[in-house]
Amino acid sequence: MSDDGIELPAGIALDDPRLIAAAAPYTYDLPWPDEIAALAPGDGVQAIFREIGGGRKYSAERMWVTIEQIADGFVAGYLDNDPFDMPSIKHRDRVRIPLTHVISCTYVDGKERPVVPERRRYWDRCFVDACVVEGRSHADYLYREEPDMTREGDENPDSGWRIRGTDETIAEDERLGEKPMYIALGKVLNSDDRWLHLIDREIGCAFQWDADRDKYIELQ
Repeated sequence: MSDDGIELPAGIALDDPRLIAAAAPYTYDLPWPDEIAALAPGDGVQAIFREIGGGRKYSAERMWVTIEQIADGFVAGYLDNDPFDMPSIKHRDRVRIPLTHVISCTYVDGKERPVVPERRRYWDRCFVDACVVEGRSHADYLYREEPDMTREGDENPDSGWRIRGTDETIAEDERLGEKPMYIALGKVLNSDDRWLHLIDREIGCAFQWDADRDKYIELQ
C-alpha cells in the first residue's frame, strides 16, 4: 500500500488526473459524475499508472482495470493491460484505485451508457506566439483570417485564428529563438481564456486587448 492509501504493486503509483485537468481544462476531460456512478463489476476504468523508480523510457502509462468490486469510493479489480515499459506491474495484477483517479470508463457489451452532456472540443489549430502559450504574455492581439494551413489528412483543421502576445514578449521570443506555434486552440485557452467569448467570431475579425477597459476592443 502506498503512502496515499492506494493499494498497488510495490513500485507503482497513480497520477492524480484532477491536477492535470485543472492545469489544462480545455484539452483534458475527466469522466462525468454520471459515468462514474454507472460503473459496476465487469465494467472497466482507465487510470494513469507510474513506475515510481523512474529512469524508464515511459514512466507513466494509461491502463485499464476490469472492476470486480466498488466500495467506499474505490474500485478493486485486475489490470487488463500488458504494460509496455513497467516491470513492477503486469497483466492481471490486482489493484485498488480511487474513483477520483479514473480518467475514462467503459461498460460491458449491451449495457446502456449514461446520457451525459456533449463537450465542446477545441482541437482546431491556430498560430500563436510562444510567449502566450508559455504564460509570459496574455493574448494581446488576435485576428481570424481565411484558414490556409490545413493539409490533406489533417485530423484537425486550421481555425484561421492568429494570436499574438505583447510587443515586449514577442521581442523576447525573438531573442530566445522561440518561433510561433501551430497548435490546438485548447492549448492556447489553457494559458489564457479571456478571449473564449470571441472564438466563434467570423473570418476577418480582429481584436486588441485594452488593459484600461479590461476587455477586447474590436478593430475595424
